[in-house]
Amino acid sequence: MGAGSVLADRLVATGFIRPAVLWAGLKLNRPAPSRWSVSLLVGLSGLLIEPLAWLQTLLWSQRLKRVQLPQDPIVVIGHWRSGTTYLHQLLACDPSLATARNALIMAPQAALLLKPLLRVLMRCWMTPVRPIDAVPWNPDDPQEDEVGVARLTIDTHMAGMAFPLAYGFHFRRSALGWSRRFERQWLHFTRLTWLHDGTGKSGLLIKNSVHTARVDLLLKHFPRARFVLLRREPIDSIRSLVQVKQRLGDLVGLQPIPDALTQVEDTVAAHRQLLDAFAVARHRIPPDQLLELDYNDLVRHPLASVKRIYDSFALASWSQAEAPLQARIARASSYRADPVRLTEAAEQRLQQLLERP
Repeated sequence: MGAGSVLADRLVATGFIRPAVLWAGLKLNRPAPSRWSVSLLVGLSGLLIEPLAWLQTLLWSQRLKRVQLPQDPIVVIGHWRSGTTYLHQLLACDPSLATARNALIMAPQAALLLKPLLRVLMRCWMTPVRPIDAVPWNPDDPQEDEVGVARLTIDTHMAGMAFPLAYGFHFRRSALGWSRRFERQWLHFTRLTWLHDGTGKSGLLIKNSVHTARVDLLLKHFPRARFVLLRREPIDSIRSLVQVKQRLGDLVGLQPIPDALTQVEDTVAAHRQLLDAFAVARHRIPPDQLLELDYNDLVRHPLASVKRIYDSFALASWSQAEAPLQARIARASSYRADPVRLTEAAEQRLQQLLERP
């Protein structure tokens, strides 16, 4: 991958963080001198568009306050690497559903103001596939809201990607609990999503693996939210996530990435904590507002899996969604996942922690 491609991918993944957010992060963790180029890119890109963020606030604040969000969003949850991205891509084909897209999450504080320009620039900048897993992407592809909210507050799971040596600390503070600041900025980002993508649409689609542990927060603001929980064999999703975290840390981290053994131990612990938090809150979701899907079923029978969601939640837009869904599935049929390989010691530790023979 060339230097230009790395720069573009870094800007999409972690650029344009607001200066106050970066400053808050630096008060919690110290970046490593060896990662000075990433730190410089994050800092300068955020400073560059901060005046535009002020202008967007001036021009759009009243309209944002008047936004009436749908009260029954579809919320895709589940541990990372369990099919949540694929399902998000499929559901986002429905022309009646608004969702966060790459053209918004890259710089939400100015994305309404720069909407046409950002799309053009990102089409020129973005590599054809995500650097972490070779999944095809473009400016209009859906993206999880955590990545956009991370530009607005340090209180997100993405802080653990920026400071990988403190991953456990940031996971506990942002996933197993949340601050009032996060709650406020997440709602603000959700309103931005509606203004950015909701014109002429009737429904809202949210995807975020961290929301698996935030059921109470989602139900507080969206009592009629419909949850789709993806499940996959723990060893497979954990192994895949360890590889992704290594790649993402190398791309956006302000600290060196931990060794593979540490990544395995951190990831196994976080997997258990995430799903335990969901298990505690699960009973608060009304039975008709929760559907569980198996990863293998989604991969093998994507159209039938999505149709099951529409039937379970009595969604009325299947006739609009079916054709674009089939087209997206056809495009995805050529995708071949990157092989997932851990070091021998890391694989042995993973098996040991999951008590595999």
